[in-house]
Amino acid sequence: MALLLRTFARQGVCLSRPQYSVLYRHAAPMGTTAKDEMNKFWTKNARLNRPMSPHLTIYKWSVPMLMSITHRGTGVGLSGAISAFALAALVLPGSYPHYLDLIHSLSVGPFLIGLAKFGIAFPVSYHTYNGIRHLWWDMGKGFKIPDVYRTGYTVIGLSIITSIAVALL
Repeated sequence: MALLLRTFARQGVCLSRPQYSVLYRHAAPMGTTAKDEMNKFWTKNARLNRPMSPHLTIYKWSVPMLMSITHRGTGVGLSGAISAFALAALVLPGSYPHYLDLIHSLSVGPFLIGLAKFGIAFPVSYHTYNGIRHLWWDMGKGFKIPDVYRTGYTVIGLSIITSIAVALL
């Protein structure tokens, strides 16, 4: 109560606009809107004959670029899959053997099972090997362009070999 009285005594009450609180007096007024700022930006760039910023369509795709995108995608996919499986284990009725029997009852062929194993093993192995590559970079090693490509192809090769080996188990 004392804080409220002190605030009213120091600041006064804004009676002309009752929808705004007393704390409104502390807000800094905005000079321009975001739209005004963007218009000024584009007008200035047009006046100075500046080109538009480059976009993905003008870049030549390279192995490191694709590997970076794939590393991010596998990370998001793996964390989403782990979260989904954990949530399913908590929420769904039944136990693990029940769902394993359900999968066996689908009678899918060995090719589809191997393909599913590869589909699970590849993101795990790729993200692991590329993570080791990133740790190598964190130590300041392997930044020369030939090294970047060589380690990139090594990661891809090891990921495919590991995934095939796991799928054949």
